[in-house]
Amino acid sequence: MVLMHTLISACLRGVPPEVETIAREEDLAPHAAARAVTRGRIVIPANPVRPHRLCAIGEDCRVRVNVNVGTSGTRCDENLEVEKGKAALREGADALMDLSTGGDLARIRQKILKLDAPVGTVPVYEAVRRAGNAADVDADLLFKVIREHCRQGVDFLTLHCGVNRDALASLKADPRTMGVVSRGGAFHVAMMAATGEENPLYAEYDYLLEILAEHDVVVSLGDGMRPGALVDAGRLAKSTEYLTLGHLAKRALAAGVQRMIEGPGHIPADQVGYNVRMIKELTGGAPLYLLGPLVTDVAPGYDHVVGAIGGAIACMNGADFLCMVSPSEHLALPDVRDIVEGTRVAKIAAHVGSLSRAAAHTKNREIRMAEARRALDWEKQFEAALAPEEARRIHERDGELETCSMCGDLCAVKMVRDILPVPEERMEP
Repeated sequence: MVLMHTLISACLRGVPPEVETIAREEDLAPHAAARAVTRGRIVIPANPVRPHRLCAIGEDCRVRVNVNVGTSGTRCDENLEVEKGKAALREGADALMDLSTGGDLARIRQKILKLDAPVGTVPVYEAVRRAGNAADVDADLLFKVIREHCRQGVDFLTLHCGVNRDALASLKADPRTMGVVSRGGAFHVAMMAATGEENPLYAEYDYLLEILAEHDVVVSLGDGMRPGALVDAGRLAKSTEYLTLGHLAKRALAAGVQRMIEGPGHIPADQVGYNVRMIKELTGGAPLYLLGPLVTDVAPGYDHVVGAIGGAIACMNGADFLCMVSPSEHLALPDVRDIVEGTRVAKIAAHVGSLSRAAAHTKNREIRMAEARRALDWEKQFEAALAPEEARRIHERDGELETCSMCGDLCAVKMVRDILPVPEERMEP
């Protein structure tokens, strides 16, 4: 039963303006897009208190990219985090998450919320900071912080509702080398271990849904039991959480709350596909939001590349939303250059994933690039490029040339373009 006015309830009555907008951007029929929202196949994170550029995530939409920013207890520069957010958006990020844990968290969040994009947060981080440690966080404090984030204008919240006593029992029954690597997951494990009680986000899930429905905020059901190393990929806790998230996803949709699912962590490349398909099946096709997945553990400094490989495979199997992995993953808090590089690589993975969905605008970009390369039209090549400034910088470092400096007058394209006919390619409508 729908509790109150939410985007889902509005879509049950017709096609609201937000859906009209995303339908145009994604080349979808408006009524079909509205039905996808009511079925939980598409989410549109858009807290009504804060206008910003819209972003649709899910079935038949382009794969989208999120970028994490935020302070730490070690490095706390509010202006730097805003600069990182702006850099990510310039590079094509579709959404931001503020994961700050150091400084004035409400003030930092307010600065990030001024940027023109959907913004997500992880409220348990702030709850732990206020309490002093995870063991002292109680339900009242946690729900208070969640309400504050909703009222401030946050569009989607990562909430680790599936980290319950069953998941903890699975961890103990089938131990993992890395234990728990999700910070939010670890906080909830510590809370349960200290009190002997159930995770309040699971025990009082209906109350949580009331809060989210009141503010029309998307819940991103967090993967607190995701494996943090390939050696742990087949352990029990991950699958236990999948089953729980499947039930919680259905309850959220019945309450009129938009939801997406997070997962699955560090997974060998040959296991990515079936993990994605399993999550999709268990959650009724809910949009799937991934960090990576990371398909090897031994490439620190290049984990953005590792994540892009896993992300592309995941998107070909149905994943919808990629979280940027930076070169500094597992090593340090990202700087602006890390954010730029990570975002560019994540956008490439998202583009590859979008191609597998037969999106017309994505394929048309490929056609434009092919035609520009045949014509040796460098400006049009840069226009079609995912990272145009970087492409231009590399090409122009050897001066203005008709061809690239690698082939020069031996350019294969130049030699045969006047000999071979051009196929009748057509842009898709």
